[in-house]
Amino acid sequence: MRNVKIGVMIWAGRDPAETLAEISRLDVHCAQLCIPGDLQLDCADPWRRALKEANCTVSTVFAAFTGESYRDIPTVQQTVGFVPQDTRAEREQRMLRVSDFAAAVGAPSIATHIGFVPENRSDPDYDTIRDLVRRVCDHAAGHGQSFALETGQEPAEALRTFILDSDRGNLGINFDPANMILYGTGDPIEALDLLGPHVLSVHAKDGDWPVKHIAGALGEERALGHGSVGIERFVSKLDEVGYRGPLFIEREASDPEQRLIDIEHAVTLLRRIASYNDNDAGSHVISNRAPSAQ
Repeated sequence: MRNVKIGVMIWAGRDPAETLAEISRLDVHCAQLCIPGDLQLDCADPWRRALKEANCTVSTVFAAFTGESYRDIPTVQQTVGFVPQDTRAEREQRMLRVSDFAAAVGAPSIATHIGFVPENRSDPDYDTIRDLVRRVCDHAAGHGQSFALETGQEPAEALRTFILDSDRGNLGINFDPANMILYGTGDPIEALDLLGPHVLSVHAKDGDWPVKHIAGALGEERALGHGSVGIERFVSKLDEVGYRGPLFIEREASDPEQRLIDIEHAVTLLRRIASYNDNDAGSHVISNRAPSAQ
């Protein structure tokens, strides 16, 4: 099995040096940085200085948006990403500013959940959201950035179709295997056969399927190795489809202390199941595969 670089998804909003110290003590030196929707984006300079001092590289800046809720599937449909009409224009502008922030901290990619894109291509919202994504891609391209769509809310075929319809060479996927399970949209390992050429970055996250008899319920996130993903098979499949970038541990837990414990265990797990190349941990922070133009 190939060497695997390990990173962690971290949140802006706290002191950058303190945030980076939490992963540096694990000898992790690459990260994805998530920006809360209410965060003022005048903090690029402190983050750039802290990243340099910590010898850490940010590969992707994620945008979250004010008003989003992941309580259950109907709530996600109503509040997340570019789908809600009332906030669409505002969130597009926020995404462009996040791209500018990412350029200022030296990140080569931006990403977000765009929401439940209609699977019916004749739905008027389909073209509207596609065109919005094209504009974000074009803005990101001006910074030399890619734009990664988070997996989970669409089946693999629908996501692939949307990417091909968007027709932008810098558009791809941040592949989160747990999200496909949490939303019940398909087996993530099987999905890689279809989506592999479009994968720009990857989350190492775990979770269990939704309870079948509860309508609209999401599955439950688990600590890595304790859910239904099958992380060892997942890493092997990534290798098979040619992904060569890092695995970024994402763990959302209500208890911050438990979150850090789970991240530490995830680092240990990934190092155990694949030979970890410590000397190259931060030097290549995005997949060297370009999204397929087909």
